[in-house]
Amino acid sequence: MTLAELLVRLGSFGLGLTWRVEFDEIVDPRCVEMERRSADAGMDTLRLLSLTTPFLQLIDAEARGFAEDRLVVVLTEFDSSLWDVRAVDERVLSELRRHYPGATDL
Repeated sequence: MTLAELLVRLGSFGLGLTWRVEFDEIVDPRCVEMERRSADAGMDTLRLLSLTTPFLQLIDAEARGFAEDRLVVVLTEFDSSLWDVRAVDERVLSELRRHYPGATDL
């Protein structure tokens, strides 16, 4: 599963968010652009989605989504194969569980 997939699965919940993304390891030139945009005021969901593709793999990356100045969702990818998703809205997590039946609660 990629960041692009998760962003799409957030649906309308994710559309109005401002994102800040950090990486422990830069594995693609698009990561540099994401970090640059994150250093300022962040980027909207569509801009972040445009910088991701189904083939972009991230290693030790964290994308934090803000509604105004309030942190509402955190997407953390470990070793390009495992995601940790935290959200203030349980409906978001329920929707992800529905689309990914193998997901487990930690």
